Amino acid sequence: MSTAPRVALVDGGGTNIGSVSYALERLGASTRLTDDPAEILAADRVVLPGVGAAGAGMARLRAAGLEDLLRQVQAPLLGVCLGMQLLFDRSAEDGGTPTLGLVPGEVVPIPPAPGVRVPHMGWNRLDDLVEDPLLTGITPGERAYFVHSYAAPVGPATLASTTHGTTFSAVVRSGLRWGAQFHPERSGRVGALLLRNFLLEVDR
Repeated sequence: MSTAPRVALVDGGGTNIGSVSYALERLGASTRLTDDPAEILAADRVVLPGVGAAGAGMARLRAAGLEDLLRQVQAPLLGVCLGMQLLFDRSAEDGGTPTLGLVPGEVVPIPPAPGVRVPHMGWNRLDDLVEDPLLTGITPGERAYFVHSYAAPVGPATLASTTHGTTFSAVVRSGLRWGAQFHPERSGRVGALLLRNFLLEVDR
């Protein structure tokens, strides 16, 4: 894209919005935090950040009138952390929460096990990478920063996995919808590359 891509940061109340916005602007993007449907639909890229629980996250989107709108987005869309989990059909969190249905599958709790701390918090390897424009320049074994208690099992949409007791999806894709379970804004080189690729490498 010859001009700075216009990025709509969906205002769903996530506490990581400011750091995601700063990370994108450092890469040359023009970002705007918004819950305005016209702005979201007109953007070159849409990012759905999120921190917290699935039930509360969906309630915020619903209250802002964004649940159905996000299903209409035609531009590349990236969900980050909880934002990735909300792209799936359903989350087991909060007794079972229907989510956006943009990526097939259900998000489940990370199972407790000896020596496995939940929430999963810290740096973990990215493994089993699938060739995709979002992962250009990222190699197997590089590390990213995670903070979460629920995860999407590895499935057809998985572009990269990580292991914390069990193996689960770290990056997913379905059509023009991508998700990163880790925090790219806190993941150094790997996170900056993933965000750069989302801005410049993926396309409609």
